[in-house]
This record gives sequence, C-alpha cells and structure tokens, in this order.
Amino acid sequence: MKVQRSFRQDSDNGYGTLYLVATPIGNLEDMTYRAVRTLREAKWIAAEDTRQTRKLLTHFEIQGRLVTYHEHNIRTSGPELVSKMTQGESVALVSDAGLPAISDPGHDLVCLAIEAGISVVPIPGANAALSALIISGLSTERFRFIGFLPRDKKRMRQSLEQLVEAEDTLIVYESPHRIAASLAIMLDVLGDRRIALVRELTKKFEEVARGRCSEAVLLLEQHPPKGEYCIIIEGRTASEEDGEAWWGQLTIAEHVEHYESTQIPRKEAMKKAAIDRGVSKRDIYNQLL
Repeated sequence: MKVQRSFRQDSDNGYGTLYLVATPIGNLEDMTYRAVRTLREAKWIAAEDTRQTRKLLTHFEIQGRLVTYHEHNIRTSGPELVSKMTQGESVALVSDAGLPAISDPGHDLVCLAIEAGISVVPIPGANAALSALIISGLSTERFRFIGFLPRDKKRMRQSLEQLVEAEDTLIVYESPHRIAASLAIMLDVLGDRRIALVRELTKKFEEVARGRCSEAVLLLEQHPPKGEYCIIIEGRTASEEDGEAWWGQLTIAEHVEHYESTQIPRKEAMKKAAIDRGVSKRDIYNQLL
C-alpha cells in the first residue's frame, strides 16, 4: 500500500502535484480563497472548456497557462500532463463547474497521476449533487450518486431496475431536454416516490420542486424544463417493502379528494390519481360518475 503525504516535504520526490480544483456551479462567490491561490500558483491549468475557464480566470485576475483536457483528447493530453508533473511542474485540473473528476474525464488523469507516483490533492468547493441533496428534504444519512443515466431508454430502465431495492437516497443528473422522459421511466420503474427537482443551483433562478414523482411529471408538462437538473429520489421505504402504496387503502374518490385538498384543480387531481393507479384518466372519471 502506498501512502501519500500531501504536505510533507520529507516524502517529496521532485514531482509536481495534481490539484483538483472546485469551481463555481453558478455563483462566482462560490470560489474559495484557496482555489484562487492554487490556480495562481499552478504552472498549468487543465480545463474541460478553455473558453469557459478563461472567463473565470479573467474575473479573478489569474494569469495561468491554460491547456485543454477533455474526453476527446485524454489519450494524448493525459500523458503529456503527467510528463510535466514528473518534471516538477504542478497542474491544476478544473471542470466547467463544480468538482473535477465527477462525471467527467478528470478521473482518468487522477489514475494516471497516482500510477506515476504523483500526489493528487483536492481543493474542495461547490458541488451540485451534495448541494441539491442537503436542500431536498430527503434523507442524507445514506445516499448513492448515480450521475447521468444511460441515454438509451432500454438501458436507462435496466439501470433503474437495479436500484429498485436500494434504501439509499438516489442522486441523478439530467439535462432539460431529457428530464421529462426520464421522470416518466422513473415513475414506472421506481414507483411514485418522493423526489426533489433542483435546478439552476446558486444562480439567480435557483429552484427546488419537492413532491412525488407523479407531481413532477405534471409540473414539467405545465412548465417546460429549463437549465440542468439534479434529481433527488427517495430510497425504498418500508411501505414499498410491504407492497402497500400510500394510497392503497383509499377509494378512488378519497384518492382524488386527497389531491384536491392540496389546492390542486379537480381535473389535475384526477390525472394524478390515474398516474398513481396506473390507469387512464377516463377510468377515474367513469368511476366518479
């Protein structure tokens, strides 16, 4: 087992250091003093999108030597950066937003650096997944970061089916043009669990929508999605294990009345009850005649 002593001079091998520097996920005030100092002191700044990073550097008046490192050039850029570090030059790795190496190719560079005996040091800061989790109102005791689900609907369904029994709170990233379809599949596979839709974190239009998955589906039908989303999903609960849905003991009329009591219009309440029960809205309507 190899032990890294990040700040011990007696273990210095003459190599540079790979710094994983967190950048703002929206609000520039998320940038830490340590992150600014690290970017100023690093010999090289490796960025996912140099145009995006240059704006950040300009704002904080950082004069750094910027190089590209992204999923399309990792085979060439990765070894080049490792070579620079073995020559004593430090590299600060940043992503477009948040912590590098989370759902981006930074992980590959970390592995290369470790294999070469280079110290890897985190410079903590903003993170969308954990920020969304702590404001979701769902359990933070045990959670599982999923990141982006597969684009293919069949593979997405398969991935979710593997999570049905998980009691951990689930954290999923999703883009605005896919979230409606993804939520529909989540509802079908995981059931009508409590969820939180979090978007535009730390930005002017930051928004959290808390409720059940069926409510989220309806919300996006009425309000087209905008911005990148972080979806927090409740883990499997005791009622699910017992095979009993929360509305299981309610009549259809009581089920609809439950939603109406939350100031939801009757037509929408009927639609939500239909989604819960896996039937058509017409079936609910006919039962209430």
